[in-house]
Amino acid sequence: MSRETVLLVEDDAVFGRSLARALERRGVGCTWVEDPAAARQALAQGRFDYAILDLKLGEHSGLPLVPELHALAPELRILLLTGYASVATAVEAIKRGAIDYLPKPASADMILRALRGDAEDTAPLPEQMTPLSRIEWEHIQQALHETGGNLSAAARLLGMHRRSLQRKLAKRPVAEP
Repeated sequence: MSRETVLLVEDDAVFGRSLARALERRGVGCTWVEDPAAARQALAQGRFDYAILDLKLGEHSGLPLVPELHALAPELRILLLTGYASVATAVEAIKRGAIDYLPKPASADMILRALRGDAEDTAPLPEQMTPLSRIEWEHIQQALHETGGNLSAAARLLGMHRRSLQRKLAKRPVAEP
């Protein structure tokens, strides 16, 4: 049996690198790219069993990429992964040809079960869930990224006082095992 391969399209360098490593540790070959153009190029140059697309790729959306990738590789099983989950985007992703849609954070095991179509439920088990402090930290980091590092603007975006945001930033959560 040949090794399974995944095309990971993720613009968040930290998440992309950690997910690629987690997939490799599980015996799945992973090619990680950061934008739609690189995804098209990688798919044209190689064969993949699966694709994992982030919904928000910088200025782009991963949704239009779903049918484009299917046109290049009709047998490709595509999963949309996002930190901005909504029913509307989930429905749209499935309509465009994605096999599943998972909200971040999702473990590598959950992602692989969804990609493989395992009968087992892909919902996280309590021991697999990311601590709330980590989710809050990532949300704050996203707000800071979107405001170019401006603390006042990020605090307004998050609906909190600037000093509260500073206190939260001083308490970085412990890294996950």
